[in-house]
Amino acid sequence: MSTTPAPSAARPAKKKRPFYASFGFQIVAALVVGLLLGLLAVQLGPGADDEPNSLAATLATVGSSYVTLLRAAVVPLVFTAIVASISNLRRVQNAARLAGQTLVWFAITAFVSVIIGIVLALVLQPGSRAGDGLEASEPSRIGSWWDFLIGLVPQNFLGIAVSTSSPAEGVLTSSVSFNILQVIVVAVVVGIAALRAGRKAEPFLAFTESLLKVIQRVVWWIIRIAPIGTAGLIGNAVVQYGWDKLTSLAWFALAIYIGLALVLFVVYPVLLKAHGLSIRQYFTGVWPAVQLGFVSRSSLGTLPLTERVTERNLGVPREYASFAVPFGSTTKMDGCAAIYPAIAAIFVAQFFDIQLSFIQYLLIVVVSVVGSAATAGTTGATVMLTLTLSTLGLPLEGVGLLLAIDPILDMGRTAVNVAGQALVPAIVAKREGILDRELYDAPREGLPFADDSSDDEPSGGTDGAREPAKA
Repeated sequence: MSTTPAPSAARPAKKKRPFYASFGFQIVAALVVGLLLGLLAVQLGPGADDEPNSLAATLATVGSSYVTLLRAAVVPLVFTAIVASISNLRRVQNAARLAGQTLVWFAITAFVSVIIGIVLALVLQPGSRAGDGLEASEPSRIGSWWDFLIGLVPQNFLGIAVSTSSPAEGVLTSSVSFNILQVIVVAVVVGIAALRAGRKAEPFLAFTESLLKVIQRVVWWIIRIAPIGTAGLIGNAVVQYGWDKLTSLAWFALAIYIGLALVLFVVYPVLLKAHGLSIRQYFTGVWPAVQLGFVSRSSLGTLPLTERVTERNLGVPREYASFAVPFGSTTKMDGCAAIYPAIAAIFVAQFFDIQLSFIQYLLIVVVSVVGSAATAGTTGATVMLTLTLSTLGLPLEGVGLLLAIDPILDMGRTAVNVAGQALVPAIVAKREGILDRELYDAPREGLPFADDSSDDEPSGGTDGAREPAKA
């Protein structure tokens, strides 16, 4: 006689969320809305005195304000996360090995990316196919191998700098900037000092971990309004740049985006598959950060979200992710520091009809693998390109040829940067046996983070366990 099984005592299945409540859908919808608003702003034309019309000004303000919000959270988030992570690394075996593995895989992925860039530039010959009307000009910033060493020395406690300027109108304006590399250095020193202080530093470490939770909650609120910021950013991009500038540099832009696509959709999946990780789970997990990186064009601005998806979606322990992701945001740039400078350097050589030697091609590889660290204090593709050109002895005026479409290319470059900054910690965590596979393989269900039934902070820990879900 058959018996009916007793109902399970487990928590009842959650009601399926409507599609419009999906974070991914909201971001995509924001991209579409922003694109339409941008096109409408272009059709409206300039306002009085050739100033942007009200719609264009609104889009610019909304987009820039959202990036400012994200960047404002970077310094406290990185500082508290790294100090707390150094304290918690006592519970992680082979902490030094983790750091070494991270650097090795940063170099491996950069090496593969720069080889792809060189091959594409030689095959597509973008410099030989450049259109008319391009003007060479000196770059405003030049990369230097000394930048890395200089960037390691903090200007003050958190590497924060304040600059003032007096425009023609006579109004004094001030701006605040920070060097994330210096923030990392200070945080590492403070964390190590707290460990050396022993029991006397326990109250400080406890306060730091509590402060980190508060900051993470604030960051979570900022992330939740990402669709609004996304609409403003993409709309402003349409108004500012459009796509007409691609005409004379179409082959160069094509080479860049093919290279970016090969790294993101071929190289990264191959690495994931080689380590037994689901490709689909990686992309669904990292996609919120990739989308925001694409529209914001800022790895640092996207850093809070990148770190969160690395922990919450990819299952990387917080103790490790809070070190690896901020460090990667300055030194792990497959888009800006590998593919782009390789293709751009060869473009400049082709445009000026300069034959590169085998040694110069090797130098492109060397600069791309280690050069991102050398420009970490002044991150940017232009700085990286000038470093590459000066190392190869190519005319720096070639940078001016590419500035017209740099913002359009920067969208794709930043998206790949962000994807790589989450990929390497996941691979290293898997190789070291500390990856939370249950969290990595968890169904997303349209949520920005796996098992995100509330806005509680992700559980830390290195044993692969998660906190029990709340009823």
